[in-house]
Amino acid sequence: MTILPFPDGPTHTAADRAAWLSAAGGLKAAIDAERLSTPVTMPLVEALVLGLMRQGVTKYLAIFGHGSTALADVLDAYEAQGLVRCWQFRNEVEMAHAGTALSWVYGEVGAVVTSIGPGAFQAMAASLAAASNGVGLYHLYGDETTQGEGYNMQQVPKPAQGVFAQITSLMGSAYTLHTPGALRDGLRKGATCVFHPWRPGPFYMNLPLNTQPAPVTLRLDALPDRPVFPALAPADDSPLRAAADAIRASAKVAIKLGGGSRTASRAVRKLAEAAGALVISSPGASGVLPSNHPQNMCVGGSKGSISGNWAMNEAELLIVIGSRAVCQADCSGIGWPKARHVVNINADPIDVQHYNNTIALTGDASIVADRLAEMLGAHGPDPGKAAWLEAGRAKRAEWDNFLARQASSPPLFDPVWQKPVLTQPRVIRVAADFCRRHGSLKFFDAGDVQANGFQIVEDQAPFETFTETGASYMGFAVSALLAAGIADNGRHGIAFTGDGSFMMNPQVLIDGVEHGVHGTILLLDNRRMAAISHLQHSQYGREFRTNDGVAVDYVRLAAAVSGVRALSGGEDEESLVAALEEAHAWSGLSLIHVPVYFGEDPAVGLGAYGQWNVGNWVDDVQRQYARTLI
Repeated sequence: MTILPFPDGPTHTAADRAAWLSAAGGLKAAIDAERLSTPVTMPLVEALVLGLMRQGVTKYLAIFGHGSTALADVLDAYEAQGLVRCWQFRNEVEMAHAGTALSWVYGEVGAVVTSIGPGAFQAMAASLAAASNGVGLYHLYGDETTQGEGYNMQQVPKPAQGVFAQITSLMGSAYTLHTPGALRDGLRKGATCVFHPWRPGPFYMNLPLNTQPAPVTLRLDALPDRPVFPALAPADDSPLRAAADAIRASAKVAIKLGGGSRTASRAVRKLAEAAGALVISSPGASGVLPSNHPQNMCVGGSKGSISGNWAMNEAELLIVIGSRAVCQADCSGIGWPKARHVVNINADPIDVQHYNNTIALTGDASIVADRLAEMLGAHGPDPGKAAWLEAGRAKRAEWDNFLARQASSPPLFDPVWQKPVLTQPRVIRVAADFCRRHGSLKFFDAGDVQANGFQIVEDQAPFETFTETGASYMGFAVSALLAAGIADNGRHGIAFTGDGSFMMNPQVLIDGVEHGVHGTILLLDNRRMAAISHLQHSQYGREFRTNDGVAVDYVRLAAAVSGVRALSGGEDEESLVAALEEAHAWSGLSLIHVPVYFGEDPAVGLGAYGQWNVGNWVDDVQRQYARTLI
C-alpha cells in the first residue's frame, strides 16, 4: 500500500494534516513508524497543538476571543478527527479551577485557553490554586503583537515591551512565542514545569496574535516528549543513620505530614510505627495515615485539633515529610516550642532546610521514609516511646469525643433564619459519612466550611478529600466538580461550599449540565463570611462587614437551570440524608441548599487550637517566634 507523505506546506490545511495523522494512528504512532522524520512547515499555533499532543496533552478548556481564534480553528480541525477534545466555559476563573482539578484529581494534564487581556488575567488569578497546591497544567493566553504597530485592544496599556510576559513570569514559569522557531524551547521549558517531579505548577504560554498563524519549519519527531524523572534519595546511608540515632534518642517524636506525603502512604505508616511517632497531618494530607490508626493525631496548625496541636506542642523531635511549613499548618513558625531536632524529608533542596537543627534527607518521600523505617525497624519496637504513644491515644480520644458531641448537636435557633437549623459540623459530618458510603470525592475550597471540613473528615486513604488550602480560593470546590465531566473516568463528588464561595462561580450550574457532570453542590448557607466573622470576634470582640441582609432562594436559582436537580436539605438530619440520596441518584448536576447556624452557641464550630500571625495576634506570635529554636 502506498503511504502518502505528510501534507506539508501552505497548499494543505490543518484539516488535511489532522486527517493524515488520524489515518496514521495518531502522532505517536506516526513518529514511532518514522514517518515524521523530515522537516515540515505549518502555522506555529498548529505546531503548538502537536507539541502538546506529543506530551500527552489533548484536552483543552477554552473561552475563545479575538486573541485565540487561530488556535480555535486548529482545535476545530483536530477535534473533528478525534485527536483532541475541547470544552467551552463561561468564566475563566471557573475554567482554570476545572483544569486544576482535572490534573490534581484525575492525573490528566490539560490546557486552559483564553483570549488576550481580561480573560487571561482571570485565568491567571485562578491559577494560584494550581501553583499553591503543586498542580501542573498549561495556560495558553493570547498576547499583544510583536511588531508594536500600536496598542492592541485588551493588552496592558503601558509603553513597554512584553508586559504580560513579565506578569506571568512573576506568577510562575512562563514563555512567550515571540518567534516561531522558539517553539521547541518553549515546550521543553513547559514540560519541565508542568511535569516537575516534586513541584509541578501551571506553565503560562503567551501567544502573540501575529505569531500564531506565522509559519514554522521543524521536525515533528523533534518536539519535546513528556519528561521522565527518576526518583531521588540520599546517595549513602550516613544521613539516614544520623536520623535514626536521633529518633531513637528522643522520647517524644512527632511526624508532620505535608502535601508531598500523599503518594507515600505506605512508607509513612511504616516509618511512624518504626519510629514510635505520633502523626499530625496538614489539611491537605488527610488519609495519608488512616484516620483510625492509633498514632494518628489528626490535623494540627492554627485551625487544628485538640490532639494534633497537643502533639505539636509536646514533641521533642520533629520528622517533617513533604511540607513547605505553611503558616497555618505550622502556627506561623511557633508550632513546635519544645522541639530541639528536626529530620526533614523533602525532594526540594530548599524546603528540606527550612528548620534549624535539621538532618536533611533530600529525596523522594516514599523511598526515603521506607529506608529510614527499615533502619529503625532493625532494632525492633522502642519501649521508650510507650508513654508518649499512650498519652497520644488519650488526647485522640478526647478529640474524638469532642468531635462527636459537636457533630451531633441538635438544630439551633438562628436569628437570621428565625427557626432552628443544623450546625455546620453536623452537616459536614453527615455528608462526609455519605461520601464514604458511596465512594464519592469531597471538595472544599475556602472559609468556615473548609476549616470545619478538614477537622471533621476521617479519610482512610489519601485523595479521598481535596481541600484547596494552598490558596484557599473561594469558588474552587464547585468548579472542581466540572473536571468529572472532562476526565476519562469521572467520579461523583460533593462540593462542600458556603453561600459566598458558591456565588463566586455560580455559572458551574450551566457548564455542569453542558458537560454532563454527575456531582452535588452542598451549599451551607449562613448568609455571611463566617470564618472571618469568627476571626473578628476572636481578635476584636465584634464583626464588621462580613454579612449581608439579602435573602437568596438558591433552590429556585438552581432550578432555573435546565438539567440541575435543586433540593432543600431541610432543617434536620433526616431531610439532609434524603436530599443527599436523591441528589446522588440524579444522573447529572444537583444542588442541595442547607441553612446553617451562626451564633454564640459553642456548637457553631470546632474551635482553633493553634496560633497565627494575623491581626492583633501579631506581636505575641512574633515574640514567641523570636524565642524558638528550630
